[in-house]
Amino acid sequence: MADILFIAGNTRSLIANRGDLIREMKQAGHNVSALVPEYDFLPEIADLDIPYRKIDLSRSSINPLAAWKSRNELAQIIHECKPDKVFAYTIKPVVLGVPAARKAGIAEIYAMITGMGYLFTGESLKQQMLRPVACRMYRNALAGCKTVFFQNPDDITLSRKLNIIRENSPVVMTNGSGVNMAQFSRQPLPENQPLTFLMIARLLRDKGVSEFVAAAEKLKFVYGERIRFQVVGPYDPNLPHAVSKSQYERWKKSDSVDFSGHMTDVRPWLKQCHVYVLPSYREGTPRSVLEAMATGRAVITTDAPGCRETVADGVNGFLVPPGQSPPLATAMERFISKPERIAEMGEHSYQMAKEKYDVNKVNLMIMASMNLHPPGGGEPFTDIPEPFTAAGGLVGDRGMRPDHGGRS
Repeated sequence: MADILFIAGNTRSLIANRGDLIREMKQAGHNVSALVPEYDFLPEIADLDIPYRKIDLSRSSINPLAAWKSRNELAQIIHECKPDKVFAYTIKPVVLGVPAARKAGIAEIYAMITGMGYLFTGESLKQQMLRPVACRMYRNALAGCKTVFFQNPDDITLSRKLNIIRENSPVVMTNGSGVNMAQFSRQPLPENQPLTFLMIARLLRDKGVSEFVAAAEKLKFVYGERIRFQVVGPYDPNLPHAVSKSQYERWKKSDSVDFSGHMTDVRPWLKQCHVYVLPSYREGTPRSVLEAMATGRAVITTDAPGCRETVADGVNGFLVPPGQSPPLATAMERFISKPERIAEMGEHSYQMAKEKYDVNKVNLMIMASMNLHPPGGGEPFTDIPEPFTAAGGLVGDRGMRPDHGGRS
């Protein structure tokens, strides 16, 4: 039995993305606790039934003095918690929490890179100036980890290119955070309604929302009420890369796209859509796509890091170039002109989700890599094969991804 401390980037992600892993760890008899930032605290964390503490962890500040202060405060808290293992994920918990855990004397520290983040998705002056700082902080933090989890091979390659990790670094690639196939169950396609394209994302430029709206406006002009476009997700003008307020207001007044705002439960929207669309510029592995696949929906996403892993082009959906609306509109039109593709590709999505992205398989791999007792008892996992393959995941990036009939 082990005491495991999670350091989360926000409460929402701890519940949604790590909740199943925490429950499986607890089921196996391990003690789990968490540190969560105070700025976005959600009382729903009580549903996880674990001890937790709020921490002062700014989501956007890059002030070196503030970072030093946060790291020292984290080290003190971690020292008081005395966990056997620390699991940190997202950039701030990794670059501050991992050095703090090392300072607190924790021997087993694990980090998960759920995406390279805002500083690696563009070439603005600010991004170019801050990227070397982020690389240096990542490099310092990850050097102290027993294992570093990545969610796609492109992030591993980029991290090695930027010398964030070395060729012999202890790296494990998982198939994202997985998807709960019981919670997001296969749903029949809706009938007697317009063909509906759905996007679920925060309204950020690098999520591709502008391209989605532009494609929708073009196709609405041609096909009118035969088709419908919906966007579900919050608008926060304070986030980096948020769309402008004036643009957002213009979109809401248009009749091309329905904006529904933030929804705690997206399953009703997935149930009512025919095709799921995420034109993101870069992801770790997009959770919303996995949820759509588990529901049995065809997918259009970008041929970009993280996103391209979820679609076998022409099999369970289509891949399009990031940052361009015309190819996105063309991909949507392929479903409009041949709607029979929707059910066929949706079935392939479901099978891929079940075989590759089932959260139980993903969590089994993570627990194996952390040498933890598996759910149901038994001895801790030992002697993990290299490359260790489970549902398409692997240690390092030396193995081949499974062939689903499309691009490998």
